[in-house]
Amino acid sequence: MSGTSEHTKDTARVIAGLKAAVHNPNVSGEAKENALKRLEEMGQSADPITPAQTKATQSAAAEAHEKNVLRGYKAATSNPHVSEEAKKHAREVLDAAGIQHELDTSHSEEEHRHRVLAGYKAAIHNPNVSAAAKEHAREFLADSGVTDLD
Repeated sequence: MSGTSEHTKDTARVIAGLKAAVHNPNVSGEAKENALKRLEEMGQSADPITPAQTKATQSAAAEAHEKNVLRGYKAATSNPHVSEEAKKHAREVLDAAGIQHELDTSHSEEEHRHRVLAGYKAAIHNPNVSAAAKEHAREFLADSGVTDLD
């Protein structure tokens, strides 16, 4: 094998990158113009999107981000590694957003036990669960007095 190798670019990937640059709001106008010029030289168009489509995409992304941020605050309220001060702040943010953040303690201990046993039964029948985990589930169910594993 020769010590020199020539790198060739995949034209389809180059075109995809140029189109992405044209549609990326973080790319400068000058860079977008250069990308459009290169696409034109390659016999391609940028498939322009309308400002309304751009705005809708940005709105959806912002909304998804906000939901993820609020999920993080909700998780922080019950994380034992989060300080009480941080938990208090998280509860304040959730309250301001109108999000219920208290743990649901409405079900009984019996209902909790029923759900745990159901989870172990489901694990036994789940093809994605390891053999060791299935064996642990069988042992737990047997120790809990469960004989019907269907």
